[in-house]
Amino acid sequence: MTSVSSHAETPHKNKADKTKPSVVKAQVKRKVVKVVVPKPSFGQIAGLHGTYDHLDLKSSVAYVIDQDTHEVLLSKNDQVVLPIASITKLMTGLLISGANLPLDESITITQDDVDTEKGSSSRLRVGTTLTRGELLHLALMASENRAAHALGRTYPGGLSVFVELMNAKAVQLGMRDTRYVEPTGLSSRNQSSAKDLATLVGFAYNDPMLRELSTSASYEVEVGNHTLQYRTTNRLVKNPNWEIGIQKTGYISEAGQCLVMQAKVAGRKLIMVFLDSAGKLSRIADAERVRKWVEIHHAGRPQT
Repeated sequence: MTSVSSHAETPHKNKADKTKPSVVKAQVKRKVVKVVVPKPSFGQIAGLHGTYDHLDLKSSVAYVIDQDTHEVLLSKNDQVVLPIASITKLMTGLLISGANLPLDESITITQDDVDTEKGSSSRLRVGTTLTRGELLHLALMASENRAAHALGRTYPGGLSVFVELMNAKAVQLGMRDTRYVEPTGLSSRNQSSAKDLATLVGFAYNDPMLRELSTSASYEVEVGNHTLQYRTTNRLVKNPNWEIGIQKTGYISEAGQCLVMQAKVAGRKLIMVFLDSAGKLSRIADAERVRKWVEIHHAGRPQT
């Protein structure tokens, strides 16, 4: 087979050329590959990824404390205020659980619950009806955005009242760096600091329902004539090396990859916060680095 160059080269003449002097023109179609360059996170723009830490964490913000003694084991940019993405849903769940609303009440997904901020997809189509309890489970375990929005929208008084209560709860807990504008985390204006989020995790841990729902590995819901299977967004939940009490993941481009959780490590109950991690799996790798470091250097006394 003869290849045709995209450059306009003069064909080599031979005997066939003398008998047939016609010029052959060929068009070479070039495949255009669109490269999507991710937007830099707020932390990257601020230069936070240049901050040194002895564990070489990929998260620009990290905070690890002992839940019982409040001893700070690790601190990196813990007071910097950044977007928190779906970590927001932990506060959403806290309010829904504390309101004692009927969990078996049916809620229908409407057009208002469709993400116009980021254009994210959802398997919960407009018109889907689930119970409040099912939506809460999907919001906490699978980070379902429409589920979280519907929970806030159907709160007594409506979405605006719900957001006001989110901020009021933050103030009550002493979360001075925290601000919410909606219940999903899709907005980059939902912001907090690692110290504040550690406070939130510690308080939410006291809610048995939030612990159970956020740490389940999978969940099924019946929608019409078919079943939707959901899985946790945190692979550490299924890892036998981890004993996680409560957790939540998050991601939008402005926030980077985020993870908060309470976990028992080396006999100690720890609260871990990782914000603005650069890669999809790096927040998990950071948590593993911290766990191994604690096991070696900060192990607690054996429990009797």
